[in-house]
Amino acid sequence: MPGISIDPQIIETQRGPVEYDLTPGDGPVILCSHGGLGGVDQARVMAGWVDTTRFRVLSVSRPGYLGTPLASGPTIEDQADLFAALLTSLGIQKAAVMSASAGGPPAYIFAIQHPERVWALVAIDSVSGYYDMPETAGPITQALFVTDWGQKLVKKIGEKRPDLFLKQIFQSEAYFTKEQLAKHLKFALGSEQAKAFVMAFMNTMNPYKPRKAGTENDMAVYRELTHLPVQNIRCPSLIIHGTHDADVKFYDGVYAYEHIPNAERFWIEEGSHLGFWINPHSAEAQAAARDFLERHNPK
Repeated sequence: MPGISIDPQIIETQRGPVEYDLTPGDGPVILCSHGGLGGVDQARVMAGWVDTTRFRVLSVSRPGYLGTPLASGPTIEDQADLFAALLTSLGIQKAAVMSASAGGPPAYIFAIQHPERVWALVAIDSVSGYYDMPETAGPITQALFVTDWGQKLVKKIGEKRPDLFLKQIFQSEAYFTKEQLAKHLKFALGSEQAKAFVMAFMNTMNPYKPRKAGTENDMAVYRELTHLPVQNIRCPSLIIHGTHDADVKFYDGVYAYEHIPNAERFWIEEGSHLGFWINPHSAEAQAAARDFLERHNPK
């Protein structure tokens, strides 16, 4: 993605090895907890809206993804402790935590278990309770996204026929009528920024094999969840969610907002699961997130 570079490192912490990337500078740190099929690369792409002249972005591969072994944190609570251990190993006292999608549970629990290490929370279309593969993702879609050959095919389709590629994303990631689908396709195809994000995002899910253990672990753990105890979060919190998200349902965001004390919210009208990055209201949503971080900047 234009303007974004990454140089992943692996560091040994008290909780096990962790793969991470930290942008240069001396500003406050934002730890990024990526979604399913991701890794440190996806975390960095999803944080592309952060002003790196003001903040340092700490991208992490969660356990089971890329260079972080599953043994470093198979449970949500373990992953939260791993985040804290990573900060300690890097000499960082506190960080904001930004989560997206399946990165939500460890981010929420990190804020609960280590409140002294978290100065703010930004949760974007994040899981806050029970989660399973969305009903909009049929067997063909699942095969495309959770196999190496499928990922290669998806990449080729995206490069040659971005219209078909984006249509598939919206059909599986949003509750859109035909009219809404046409409107959002027109917007995305007319936005170089949106197209650049989509291609960069898709590249962070390929190859699938080194992300398989983490993805399967997430699914096994999240199927057993009820609601996370987000009412115990005390840091400033901003909950962002697309109203038409067909992957992580809108009620995940509503539940977090209604139960976290003094939480703020930004609902993305007609937002898909990727509405924070691909939507006519994306710029407004990202500006709201930047404003929130500036208001709570501890420096």
